[in-house]
Amino acid sequence: MDYSDLTKTYNALEATTKRLEKTEIISKLLRKTKESELKQVIYLLQGIVFPKWDERKTGMSSRLVLKAINSATGVSITKLEKEWVKKGDLGIVIEEQIQKSKQTSLFKKKLTIEKVFNNIRKLAELEGKGTVTKKIQYIIELLTSAENDEAKFIIRTIIEDLRIGVKVGVMKDSITLAFEKEQGQIENAYNLTNDFAEVALAAKNNKLSSLKMEIGKPINPMLAIRIESPEEAFNAVGVPALIEDKLDGFRLQIHKKGDEISLFTRRLENITNQFKEILPIIRSNVKLKNTILDSELVGYDPKTKKHLPFQNISQRIRRKYNISEVAEKLPVEIQVFDILNEEGKSLLNLDQEKRRKILEKSIKSEKTKITITKKLVTNSKKEMNEFYKRSLGEGNEGIMIKSLESKYVPGRRVGGWVKLKPIKETLDLVIIGADWGEGKRANWLASFTLACRDKNELLTIGKVGTGISEKDADITFDLLTKELKPLIKETDGKHVILKPKIILEIGYEEIQTSPTYKSGYALRFPKVVNLRKDLGFTDIDDLIKVEKIFKTQRK
Repeated sequence: MDYSDLTKTYNALEATTKRLEKTEIISKLLRKTKESELKQVIYLLQGIVFPKWDERKTGMSSRLVLKAINSATGVSITKLEKEWVKKGDLGIVIEEQIQKSKQTSLFKKKLTIEKVFNNIRKLAELEGKGTVTKKIQYIIELLTSAENDEAKFIIRTIIEDLRIGVKVGVMKDSITLAFEKEQGQIENAYNLTNDFAEVALAAKNNKLSSLKMEIGKPINPMLAIRIESPEEAFNAVGVPALIEDKLDGFRLQIHKKGDEISLFTRRLENITNQFKEILPIIRSNVKLKNTILDSELVGYDPKTKKHLPFQNISQRIRRKYNISEVAEKLPVEIQVFDILNEEGKSLLNLDQEKRRKILEKSIKSEKTKITITKKLVTNSKKEMNEFYKRSLGEGNEGIMIKSLESKYVPGRRVGGWVKLKPIKETLDLVIIGADWGEGKRANWLASFTLACRDKNELLTIGKVGTGISEKDADITFDLLTKELKPLIKETDGKHVILKPKIILEIGYEEIQTSPTYKSGYALRFPKVVNLRKDLGFTDIDDLIKVEKIFKTQRK
């Protein structure tokens, strides 16, 4: 298939915001795609060249991409950067530069799907001396043969910012429609593989039932619904219920196949290399040869052995250098709470009670290394409340309450699991800076720097971009941009410094210490709750309040 055929589909998808239209456009393309090219087309429609759980990455920084565009077009990097800030989309910048260029390469060849896909994949596979030069050459090779809009989508794919509105739901619907399957079949297959290319190929060949959970490939984790009080818990899951600590670490899916072990986050990132020190622990303490475990990885103080808040180990997730040195300073404990596979056999259809019994037989617990989460099976509200208070007192986030009859449902929030955490008090913070958005948000300020007050000084405490809508809502990017534009004092590239006037009510998951922001604190998962036009400078929440919440949020 010519790449231009896919480009026409990209353009059609970019031109509509309607999900049904996007589904129809993609399904038509999939029906006419050859079996040998189907997987490549599916990946490229998502703007990727590997499954999202694959640890291989193109490794192309914006600077390297700009160098490649500079070499392909002759336009200076400085000019390209200015146009990028102005347009908010590097794809449009390259499209316009190629359109302006009168030069035609003597070696220009019509691009195919295979050529584009393979060249971009090679960016991740190059190693050793001269890697940067070779990467740039692979991009130049594509750009010098590309038409205007082909170049736009090539660059967007390389920087992983395709901007055509094809999300998970659209892909599920498109494959369902293209190959006349039931939506549930496609959803189940995707939750087990996390690879739409595999799902589409199986759907085309009527082999969806052959797709199974595979050790080494992460499945979407089951999620819990949040409740507001202990009283709601039994109504949600029934009695008796299994109650566990909700730990302040991060979700870790462990895949063990003999001595080969892979570790994945909730977002399916492969972090095996970042936590190599726990691999021998898993080999020694997990009695099964082949298994998939669901767990929480929690940091602890090497002196006191007490659990630490998530922020203490969050920096380890993306660390690439000095890993062993940091592992000594920030050790972790594996807290296992579920088992999804036993010696190659799926346990998803077993109920919670049976899975827990299998799990307890499969793990040799060893404190500060690997253990099974504390549990309580009860139908007593009093016992649940006591467990909840004890858990908070130990520094945990709260508790999980699970139905004993619940099956493990990948990728879904279902009534079988609920979570109970303290409700955090909101903060009234002032906007002191912002960044211009990209793509559809290119004409709006889309990321806002927040500050709290320390007497008459403003101290940064984080950035927020969620809780704001593009249209049809009380708080939109357009509204905030109109309010903030007259307050711009300085501009530095895409960042603007603002007069402190607009105050937002901010919700958040928790407050963490931070060396990045002047306040010494940062908000985890901040979200705009309200625009507070009724408040003035003295109403901005101060550092004392922030510190008070920080100290009491675990109590």
